[in-house]
Amino acid sequence: RDAESRRACIAKAVSDLSNLNERLASNKTRIKTIVAVEKAARTIIGNARAVRWIDFEVTETTNERYRQDKRGRPSNKTRYRKLTQIVHRVSFKVREDVVAADACSDGCFPLVTNQKDLTGAEVLVAYKYQPNLERRHSQLKGVQLVAPVFLKDPARIEGLLCCHFIALVVQALIEREIRNAMADHSLKELSLYPEDRACKAPSAARILEIFNGATRDYLYDKNGEIVQIFYPKLSKLQLQVLDLLGISPNRFK
Repeated sequence: RDAESRRACIAKAVSDLSNLNERLASNKTRIKTIVAVEKAARTIIGNARAVRWIDFEVTETTNERYRQDKRGRPSNKTRYRKLTQIVHRVSFKVREDVVAADACSDGCFPLVTNQKDLTGAEVLVAYKYQPNLERRHSQLKGVQLVAPVFLKDPARIEGLLCCHFIALVVQALIEREIRNAMADHSLKELSLYPEDRACKAPSAARILEIFNGATRDYLYDKNGEIVQIFYPKLSKLQLQVLDLLGISPNRFK
């Protein structure tokens, strides 16, 4: 992939520079100075992201030609005037040595850390753990499913962030409680995923999700009096999770 991307960048730069030379050779070109040509070439190479692999040089050539001063058939008395045209051209080449050097690191990427006491293998392990950490950071952005709000006031922003913080603390406590309880009961996994697939490290979002349908419904008469209350029927999995969390099922009644 790195090699293909590099070749594509170089090919685009070469093609665009060739088109630039065609424009410069035209009498109608608006690029008249060396500075303008250099700027155009530098822009082309930069847009193609090929600055590292392309070298270029702008040359200036003065072409002279003679033209009759007046119309008519030329004769011994015909007067001519000299016309001078300055033509610019961009000479460019691919830096094959740099391309070859970069090809040696194709498919590789650096890992940078400020932990100088870690070995290369330990740095790689820490890097592979990073997605788990980033998923936790993403919870601050919307795991509570809060609708978009236009806050205006900094105090309201601070208050909303405080609510987010409290929600995250509650989630962390739920996860710690159930994982510790699983360890105490020698449970390696719970069937929290769809199709009853096993989950070894239950997250708060997954735990709360299985209780989405656990609702208490009230039936009222026309006078607003409660006629009947319909309590949720908890599943075996829900009862197991409540037991691990130390919550009585009677809370749903």
